[in-house]
Amino acid sequence: MKNEAPDLKFDEKGLIPAIVQDYHTGQVLTLAYMNAESLAITLREKRTCFYSRSRKTLWRKGESSGNVQHVVDIVADCDADALVVRVIKEGPACHTGQESCFYTPVLEAEQGPGITLQGLYGLILERKAAPKEGSYTSYLFEKGREKILKKVGEEGAEVLIAATKKDDEETVFEIADLCYHILVLMAECGIAPGDVLAELAKRHVVDEKVKQETMQ
Repeated sequence: MKNEAPDLKFDEKGLIPAIVQDYHTGQVLTLAYMNAESLAITLREKRTCFYSRSRKTLWRKGESSGNVQHVVDIVADCDADALVVRVIKEGPACHTGQESCFYTPVLEAEQGPGITLQGLYGLILERKAAPKEGSYTSYLFEKGREKILKKVGEEGAEVLIAATKKDDEETVFEIADLCYHILVLMAECGIAPGDVLAELAKRHVVDEKVKQETMQ
């Protein structure tokens, strides 16, 4: 991660909005503001530091609550006047104790929100950090890595059986089970979905390079 900011456009008060996003789930956690000094601190310490417009002072997230946000990366928008800060958080992002500051409905979807692999992974991490009675995910973490590996193997075999029978509905069902247990294994090992995507991206670059060399 680069430790220097591009030519950003701060407003007349010397501030720039920073949208903080959960690295694992993609959930928007909060909207805060930074000035040049707080941004420099954030880049240097790899932890979010903001400027409080009400108190007119710098504040490091988690300084009093312990709910620190570790910065993974920061990107600016096309006009260079807003930032997205992706973080790995320790504890809730909101001072109310909510995981995100955005929890008050204004317009609700007619259907419930869809699930994403990132979102499911985030829920799995929550079950690991704060076990819940009756939760199958918490049960797997309680039993440990050997149990999780056993389940991954069993579900992989179930996928093969379903696909061999050419039963698409059952194959989808078993693939879903396998994906879930792989995410549990990743959480157990400390591997994030982004790590896997980064590895796939590297392979894509290699494949494209080989393809170009072949065509020459």
